[in-house]
Amino acid sequence: MATYEYTDLLGRLTDLTRLTRPPRPGERTGCQSSRDRRSRYDAAAGRYLEWDANDDGSGFIRRDGERIVVFDEAGPGVIWRVWSALPGAGWIRIWLDDADEPVIALPFRDFFERFGSDVPPLNVPELAPTLSRGRNRFIPIPYQRRCVITLDPEWGAYYHITYTRFPDDTTLPTFQHGMDRATQIALATADRALGQRGRRRRAAPDEHLVQRRCHLAAGTASEVWSQRGAGAVFSLRLRLDEPDPALRRRALRACTIALFWDGADTPAVWSPLGAFFGAEPDLVPYRTLPLGMTEHEGYCHWVMPFAAGARLVLGNDDTHDVALDLELVCGPAPGDPAELLRFHARWHRDAELDHTRNAGRPIDWPVLLADGPGRFVGMHLAVWNRWPEPVQPASEWWYGTWDRKSIDWWWGEGDEKFFVDGELMPSTFGTGTEDYIGFAWAAEPPFPTFDSAYAALPWIELDANGHTSVDRFHICDDIPFQQSFEASIEKYRAERWADGAVCRYAVVAYWYQRAATSPRYPPQSLAERIGWDQ
Repeated sequence: MATYEYTDLLGRLTDLTRLTRPPRPGERTGCQSSRDRRSRYDAAAGRYLEWDANDDGSGFIRRDGERIVVFDEAGPGVIWRVWSALPGAGWIRIWLDDADEPVIALPFRDFFERFGSDVPPLNVPELAPTLSRGRNRFIPIPYQRRCVITLDPEWGAYYHITYTRFPDDTTLPTFQHGMDRATQIALATADRALGQRGRRRRAAPDEHLVQRRCHLAAGTASEVWSQRGAGAVFSLRLRLDEPDPALRRRALRACTIALFWDGADTPAVWSPLGAFFGAEPDLVPYRTLPLGMTEHEGYCHWVMPFAAGARLVLGNDDTHDVALDLELVCGPAPGDPAELLRFHARWHRDAELDHTRNAGRPIDWPVLLADGPGRFVGMHLAVWNRWPEPVQPASEWWYGTWDRKSIDWWWGEGDEKFFVDGELMPSTFGTGTEDYIGFAWAAEPPFPTFDSAYAALPWIELDANGHTSVDRFHICDDIPFQQSFEASIEKYRAERWADGAVCRYAVVAYWYQRAATSPRYPPQSLAERIGWDQ
């Protein structure tokens, strides 16, 4: 049995330690979106129908007069994130616990800009960020018995509503659109904490700082840190001072990080260095809550507990020696280490494609298959989408806009799909890759980079022709699972999608699970890491 105050829900916005705790039975996270409802599973036939349908702004649950019902879930639950590509003048109305009047009723665009009855714009930029035209709102909306959300005509285009359903014995606070002074201060405190994300973590009195210079000889792997017994890693930084851009980029692919928990022979974490820290193909400044970079180093603030020892191994598969500076903040485990989940991260390319193909879902590109209990906490997706310059130049920007493009280059129509505990229809089913990240209209220039607490686009070519690097992390809205979990994302572009044009994906999936190893994704060769974007 659990009871939450509203300040507890606001605390979840910044709490990375909570992700180490096993999910309770009955705890689940889902997303209602404007996805194309033609995509469905036919239980009688045992197959998926129109699984690549792509009219993803058209979907809703049902009509209620002129309004559409876009969310209808039993409680106890909390809405964590509302996103839209183009919120309009049509009103959003949110009914909680079968009340006669909605607790929120205002134009949908104002929902992202106003707080209660305040006239000035909403002034918590980290909790309501606009990411390259995508509107996001991470102000929790709890409900005890039921929540229904409707949208009036002229509401806009595209929506996601991400929520967590808590176990039945959970007591949640009553939500009010206008909040009391203490809650407003807590909201401002959370926003400030997210704004200060990425700062170097200082060791608390019961923690200790590890700093080491690591010389990685060519073609070797070295155990650069280990600890016996129980504990946790709270912060990890690796610094690479290589002024030559070509050598630095190669080192970020050729050097690898591996973490082993509790005496396991198979690493729970394995990735090329650059990808692990969430950006490719180079070090580029960006900040999210769990991961980020400066011009010289990457940081990781995922909490990593262990019960019977830990090892950190750095590998260098190249022909050149590499020097790195390591910094760790370690301390006691945040709870009973035998009960806490173990952190995992894995880089791969095209792994488990047979899984989705054999299931009759060839458009779904597998991000992660995992066993529970556990929590999925996000991904770093690297895209190599390259094409020859069109013979006929466009009249504006690089390749034109909308229906006036000189080449149809866009890769990101793919919906995210999260299948929890063997479900055949995913409880999270989105509307497009950029929508999942939190931005919008990414096929239309210009192509800015951005970062925020939970999502980032740290790298994209100025004309979008080449590398794109995106991140989405689930902190308040992690996806818990008890037996199994699958994350997939639709890949609409074939690997060779036009004469001289190529589109490839690589990913690092981040998750927690009970077991300390993940044998499904073995380490990949140097050729695979260096050559995937050629």
